[in-house]
Amino acid sequence: MRKGTSLNQPVDRRRLLQLAGAAAGSLWLPRSAWSQPRLAGNPFTLGVASGSPTHDSVVLWTRLAGAGLGRQPATVRWEVAHDEQFSRIARTGQAQALPELAHSVHVEVPGLDADRWYFYRFMSADAVSPVGRTRTFPAPAAPAQKLRLAYASCQRWDHGYFSAYRHMREENLDAVLFLGDYIYEYPNSANAVRLPTGGWVLTLDDYRRRYALHKGDADLQAMHAACPWIVTWDDHEVQNDYAGAQAGNSGTPVADFTARRAAAYQAFYEHMPVRASALTQAVAGLATGAEMRLYSQLRFGRLATLHLLDDRQYRDPQACTRDGKRGSGYVNPAACEAWNDPRRTLLGEAQERWLDGALANAGPGWTVVGQQTLFGQRDVKPGPQQSLWNDGWDGYSAARGRFVESLQRHKVANPVLIGGDVHENWVGHVKADYSRPDSATLGVELCGTSLTSRSSGNDKVAGRLAENPHFVFADSLGRGYGVAEFTPGRMTATLRVVDDVTRQDTKIATLARFVVQAGRPQLEKA
Repeated sequence: MRKGTSLNQPVDRRRLLQLAGAAAGSLWLPRSAWSQPRLAGNPFTLGVASGSPTHDSVVLWTRLAGAGLGRQPATVRWEVAHDEQFSRIARTGQAQALPELAHSVHVEVPGLDADRWYFYRFMSADAVSPVGRTRTFPAPAAPAQKLRLAYASCQRWDHGYFSAYRHMREENLDAVLFLGDYIYEYPNSANAVRLPTGGWVLTLDDYRRRYALHKGDADLQAMHAACPWIVTWDDHEVQNDYAGAQAGNSGTPVADFTARRAAAYQAFYEHMPVRASALTQAVAGLATGAEMRLYSQLRFGRLATLHLLDDRQYRDPQACTRDGKRGSGYVNPAACEAWNDPRRTLLGEAQERWLDGALANAGPGWTVVGQQTLFGQRDVKPGPQQSLWNDGWDGYSAARGRFVESLQRHKVANPVLIGGDVHENWVGHVKADYSRPDSATLGVELCGTSLTSRSSGNDKVAGRLAENPHFVFADSLGRGYGVAEFTPGRMTATLRVVDDVTRQDTKIATLARFVVQAGRPQLEKA
């Protein structure tokens, strides 16, 4: 570590990229280069994870923790095997856990066989990590018969236990699609089920501690070890309702929001199984601060193409929030001059161009778009006047229009949009024009409930469904996750909710199930 650098400050951007690239390498180090601090206890208490799977590669993650690490780097050995006993080793190597990156490790393992399950583990000194299970995807041109994805979001610590992950482990999944709000920056809540530590999350050390708190949860940790995760973020990984370079509206304002956001982004990287290229794919999306590129395209053979979006980092500020305040609110579009401004963007110009190109090359199977929030229009006011939420796609109607126009122009096959954020289950049809119920149906939408975060109740759901007929189902009571299973002929979506999020031993049930036949974007209740 450089002299004068504080562990509580984000690393200089150029230095961070150098460190990330070095730490991600699957290199053999000579024994003279090993760094082995004397560790007290098990350094793998935060578990292991994998993510960003392709047909020949995957990212393996861990973070060393505990006494004895100090500010020295530590050499971590890793193994990937065909069997859980590690008798048939496929790949092995070493990586540096650097103090500037909170002793996290991101190993990008190359040269793996396509469409194959593997086991992995880490070693540091005499300590051995828990064993993780991961997989590669089928090669892009290969046939594939089934893909099972769980989708989840919004896991607020103080609102409940992460028991849903215990049930998710039994779903026989290929991957988890996590769509944001992995942590929350709040210090507590009323009627808290369990209290987070550390108060308001503001600094790099604060964010690191909050992630470590979550990573120590046994159910979440076990789910990370069960299969690869594909992750994006929403607002609470930084601050409630922040928009691009503009601060949000929770807690005491900080003097330099750009620095706070950079610290939050660094901590996210340190704790997620994402590639180092997320830090090096810089585009001129923001005037200041370091970009962290999460949007990407992954292919699961010819069966499905997955698109992951980022609707926080590049967006314009929310329009017409009451009294000029920052953040979100319900707005009458007719009284908001900026509402239909064609220049307003949710994804940023560069990501919009990328998405248009990605949709043009999406492949013949299912086109899955993982993004943060509710896509379809949701008018919460009965009658001719509208009241729309300005923090989601409703508040960026021109950007949504460009998205659906791209779906139409490229004749995208079988679009399935998956979102989160609103703490409710909403299932509906993607329309060419939400102001015209008879307009073309382009695809379907699955907006999942929260894992634990509370909602406002179910009393208004029936009225909102009637006001927005493109939605066919909604529920705001259940906490849990969804499972989307794709085959060449159909997609089946199963909404899974726990009985009681305040109990660690809670059971789980199926709230609803829907089927969509390939080539026919119509939801059928199963």
